[in-house]
Amino acid sequence: MGTVGTSTDETAGERHQLINVAYRLLGSVTEAEDAVQDAYARWYGLSRSRREEILSPGAWLTTVTGRICLDLLGSARARRERYVGAWLPEPLPDRTEWDHAGGADLAGRADPADQIVQDESVAMAFLVILESMTPAERVAFVLHDVFRYPFAEIAAVLGRTPAACKQLAASARRRVSVARAPIPATGRADVVRHVKEAWETKDIAALVGLLDPAAVMTADGGGMVGTVLHPVEGGARIAQYMVAIADRAPGLELLECSVNGVPGLVAQRGGIVMTVAAFDVSDERVTRIWAVRNPEKLRPWTREG
Repeated sequence: MGTVGTSTDETAGERHQLINVAYRLLGSVTEAEDAVQDAYARWYGLSRSRREEILSPGAWLTTVTGRICLDLLGSARARRERYVGAWLPEPLPDRTEWDHAGGADLAGRADPADQIVQDESVAMAFLVILESMTPAERVAFVLHDVFRYPFAEIAAVLGRTPAACKQLAASARRRVSVARAPIPATGRADVVRHVKEAWETKDIAALVGLLDPAAVMTADGGGMVGTVLHPVEGGARIAQYMVAIADRAPGLELLECSVNGVPGLVAQRGGIVMTVAAFDVSDERVTRIWAVRNPEKLRPWTREG
């Protein structure tokens, strides 16, 4: 076999793509980084002659990363059962908006969160749908529908036939098809801005008017900070809860920021990020709120200094 793509520079160049794949598969920046690091460790653990036999190091690294993520997804359910409260994906800041710490680590590598392309496939609403899939469905769907890998390559990740992988992706696609097409970013931003203004003024009536009557708010504190352990259902109840939070946290500052590529809010107190909230909007009303409060999931939002 040839030696195409076996240089260190070429394999290092795959890192950006692998981080993007792993985050969509796992919903965690930290776990995505660990999975990619593990894949590279296995690559460099091969003998030089074995590496030279591999014609496409990128495909090899993708396959190994996919298998590592598949194993992690398989064990995630047990880990989630021990998780305190609801588990939500880690929110991503937009680097152009948010000057955060850790832009590069001590080795000079970019923060993995900065390497993730933010499109509709990382929106919180989309990631939550991915959480409803089986591990195999999620891998098949993300690799094929999001990254356009052929089913022949996905079969190597899942250890199944290409036909079986095609069926898995189709099953996952049906789950996604029930989701609405997102409203334009400008309309979403206006709704989120009005929510911010009503929250700041503790205007319950205005909040109720902005929330769908059947809206649901899910919060993730991971047992590390105080928050509701179960989803809050109903626009009126959510509005009352939001005002209660404002009453208990004087000095809370709300900032409009992109969260996973769509308009969201960041709540900070004394310069410390306390909550990152993502929204789903339909017909000019908020239908879902995902509030991430677990400090371990907010590290990319920590400002420098």
